[in-house]
Amino acid sequence: MAERKRADARRNERTLLDAAAEAFVTSGVHVPVREVAARAGVGVGTIYRHFPTRADLIVAVYRHQVEACAEAGPTLLATGLSPHAALARWIDMFVDFLVTKHGLAEALQGDATFASLHAYFLDRLVPVCGQLLAAAAEAGEIVSDMDPLTLMRGVGNLCVGADSPGYDARRMVALVVAGLRIDRV
Repeated sequence: MAERKRADARRNERTLLDAAAEAFVTSGVHVPVREVAARAGVGVGTIYRHFPTRADLIVAVYRHQVEACAEAGPTLLATGLSPHAALARWIDMFVDFLVTKHGLAEALQGDATFASLHAYFLDRLVPVCGQLLAAAAEAGEIVSDMDPLTLMRGVGNLCVGADSPGYDARRMVALVVAGLRIDRV
């Protein structure tokens, strides 16, 4: 029975983190906790039981999204999509994360936690991006000399203005991903 509760607690926490990430993307990291709770279908007290402070919630969402992106790369490659299509879908997930990350960085400004989170982000995601790039290059779909960190930084820079009216970061990123194609070079 105790094992079931732990599994339920983990599932509830994932639901809360997904709801918080969605709320952060659409409304920013300063979204009221009651809105996150409503999206998750729980009471505000449940959120505070899992995450006593907003900073705790922000850090947990950041780590949760990094893990989701890290796990998605190999999964996408295994689905039978072309490696370029898997890379494009992964980059799309990465864009969602980056839109949230910019708000997270602002919220954690001056907090030593952010530096360790950024290192965690690089340690987990650069190898995944590298794996996707290598698979697409090996399949002859993209240029073979793209450095994963360079691509991730470029995508990140395109996402900086995502909250500006009329700016479509996804379209800009899609152009970059399309530009990696061998037949475009």
